[in-house]
Amino acid sequence: MTDPHISPAAHTRGTPGFRRATGALFAAGMTTFMTLYCVQALLPALSTHFDLSPAASSLTISVSTAAMAVAVVPLTALSDAWSRTGMMSLALGAAALLGIAAAFAPNYPTLLVFRVLQGLALAGLQATAMSYLAEEVHRESLGQAMGLYVAGNGIGGMAGRLVADGVLDLTGSWRWAIGAVGAVAAVAAGVFHLTVPASVRFVRREARPRALASAIGRALPDGALLRLYLIGFVAMAAFVTVYNYLGFRLIEAPFNLSQTTAGLLFIAYTAGSFSSAAAGRLVDRYGRPRVLLPALFVTIAGLVVMLVPHLGAVIPGLVIFTVGFFAAHAVASGWVGGRSTVLGV
Repeated sequence: MTDPHISPAAHTRGTPGFRRATGALFAAGMTTFMTLYCVQALLPALSTHFDLSPAASSLTISVSTAAMAVAVVPLTALSDAWSRTGMMSLALGAAALLGIAAAFAPNYPTLLVFRVLQGLALAGLQATAMSYLAEEVHRESLGQAMGLYVAGNGIGGMAGRLVADGVLDLTGSWRWAIGAVGAVAAVAAGVFHLTVPASVRFVRREARPRALASAIGRALPDGALLRLYLIGFVAMAAFVTVYNYLGFRLIEAPFNLSQTTAGLLFIAYTAGSFSSAAAGRLVDRYGRPRVLLPALFVTIAGLVVMLVPHLGAVIPGLVIFTVGFFAAHAVASGWVGGRSTVLGV
């Protein structure tokens, strides 16, 4: 088999194929974070409507991310046996439709069920996106491609919160807010389906349990992959926790911000989009280790600054934290994809 990293068919920076692939994956990344984290802006409203504690309302996010994590590995095997682009299109479309359906949930347990199903659907994208880019993009351009994909995460996270918060402010209904985000996600899913280039480097594999067990067996003993998984898990846990509870913190003393004003701080996601794209370019130039460690230190520094109970520290701390997280996320995600390809996982 020809090495996909040096094949002339691989998309390189500046070519039409590269622009289409990165544009489509940007839309996919945007849809993922928009769908997963739009409810962060609605947690106080959900707490009030269903008479929940902040921890209980945050389950709307936790159950989605947990379901996505559980389903990634089996869906990776399924995408190997079916279609990269088909899996991603189906995942995005299903997540958008489930988001619209969640607006009609009659009670909180039903809402959680819809959120679990959304997480399972989005696992199909997470299981496939990195493999697709590793196969279709030349290795010298892969860092930038992955950075742009993660930049879509940042834009989507910000857009989901702002759309949800804006609709909530206009209508006073979390149902309209979730439904509106689902409709926007459906449009983004359509853009992805119409623009993503075909998987010309994809080689179909068997989806038998033995093949899946073999792939996992190659991955688990690999120390580099395990360290990357740990870094990704801890960083994502910190990121979700900060944004989950920041809204609750800012609408109470000593800040006493309105719900709408507190929601505007989600604009910090924009900084993360720029940093992830920049990190991708730096990886192509300097290598992953020289970019990942500084990004993690920046993330920790931002978290420390946010501990100061003053808005003049919380806002810049949040921006610094977000910049560092998205840069680290882009590097670690690209590294996992590249490492998995080398191992044949």
